[in-house]
Amino acid sequence: MATTSCDSYLDVNTNPNGPDQVVAPQFYLPAIQSELALGIQFDARYLGRYIQNWNLRDEDNTWDRHGYVSGSDAAGQLWRSVYWTMGENLTDMISKAEEEERWDFVGVGYVLRAFGWQLLTDYHGEIIVKQAFEPGRTTFDYDSQEYVYEEVRRLTMLAIENLERTDGKVGSSTLAQGDLIYNGDREKWLRFAYGLLAVNESRLTNKSSFNPDKVIEYVDKALQSNADDASVRFEGAVSTDTNFFGPRRGNLNPYRQSKFIVSLLDGTNPALNDPALQGEDPVFTSEHLKDPRLPVMLAPANDGKYRGVTPGVGVTEYTVANERPRNPWATASDVVPATTPNKYLFGNNARFPLMTYAQLQFIKAEAAYIKGDQSTALDAYTEGVNAHMDFVRTFVTNDASTEIDEVAVFEERRAEYVASEELMPKTAAELTLQKIMLQKYIAQWGWGFIETWSDLRRYDYIANPDGTIDDNPANNVFAGFELPSPLFGLNQGKPAYRFRPRYNSEYMWNVASLEKIGGMEQDYHTVEMWFSK
Repeated sequence: MATTSCDSYLDVNTNPNGPDQVVAPQFYLPAIQSELALGIQFDARYLGRYIQNWNLRDEDNTWDRHGYVSGSDAAGQLWRSVYWTMGENLTDMISKAEEEERWDFVGVGYVLRAFGWQLLTDYHGEIIVKQAFEPGRTTFDYDSQEYVYEEVRRLTMLAIENLERTDGKVGSSTLAQGDLIYNGDREKWLRFAYGLLAVNESRLTNKSSFNPDKVIEYVDKALQSNADDASVRFEGAVSTDTNFFGPRRGNLNPYRQSKFIVSLLDGTNPALNDPALQGEDPVFTSEHLKDPRLPVMLAPANDGKYRGVTPGVGVTEYTVANERPRNPWATASDVVPATTPNKYLFGNNARFPLMTYAQLQFIKAEAAYIKGDQSTALDAYTEGVNAHMDFVRTFVTNDASTEIDEVAVFEERRAEYVASEELMPKTAAELTLQKIMLQKYIAQWGWGFIETWSDLRRYDYIANPDGTIDDNPANNVFAGFELPSPLFGLNQGKPAYRFRPRYNSEYMWNVASLEKIGGMEQDYHTVEMWFSK
């Protein structure tokens, strides 16, 4: 499901603040779910550059330097998805489901509303919640992020309450007919809700009220294995039902993997390196053992080596053409055929993750580490790494174009990787916050953009574990991560902490409310978030 198909689904409402008719709940759900994925993916083309999942092929790009384009809706699709596509359609779905006593639909509706608010506030900061869907309004006041966090918790608890109900028409519900994420599995939706509570609480590590025990409790009630991963499915046959990141859509052709992600997977990152593994790789025999996930997730250059780009520099730093990183599908040209074979999450019919078991294990590991429960932290860290390796392993295939036995190489590398006490600590005392957060970054690469950005902002991008900042990137929580130099001119030397609200909605029609929160300032996007203070 993508823009065209979703718009046709949502023609039932012609006014976002006043629906004209209400239809059966199952007819709303596919459009709402697929457009939520679209909102994240669309804006990831910009956010992905801030967090250095990828950067642009060309040099001196505004977004690569934590900037923005004024007078443009670029990076504003999630805003549209939450307020318009979900909007009153989600309200109508919940109301109709309550009327019909379909409590599973009600629960899914509430948790999707909560998830939308969580994503949107973590992306934009202050957003409109209380007045968002009041009929007849033409201006809307912004709510504080602290209030939005409370509302996310309230809605999620409502979701849990309804998902736990077994009366009414739950047993004969039609949830599976419209559910692109869990195919109507109520228990998995219940676990997703607890996962959202874990995400919400885990954001508050810089607050005196932060409760690591709550995070651990919520994670333990959330996704139980990779089989519980939440992801949106796509058919991939035509453009309108194709993954936004697929080659048929052509949205990532000029993008290149960053040097940072390459360093995390090729053995050169200072925190994910084991000197004993130098010269131990089965393919690049003179080099450090490669993470088995490297060739599955990333793309080699024409010479077969894995390299990345520096923000704002692009491929220009490589004067030898064969050394330049390729696009996500590893094609020699950026004119990518629509039928190019799938590559990791970038296939036409690849599912797009929204929450994963591995992700939540790293959230638990960080919370336990902060609490001082290193034993629990180590168990969760180990579980998270293995879960993500299992996830990536599902994308490994041998076919006619495969020069080596990719399955065998993956397993050989994995065995050596997990045996390393430097990469996979065997005692709690050996585990570091760096390792937890870097492995979480790997596990979320290519999909968990907002969660990764929230992590980076909580640690001020380049802060050390003790909160100090020095000139040695190796000391950072996100070891090896460096901010672009120079940053965008309007930033006044500060990195981005939020995206400006959607231009055609807010800067055209809601200026008075924007002025109240400082949204008209040119460097508003650098204002720190409430959750990260």
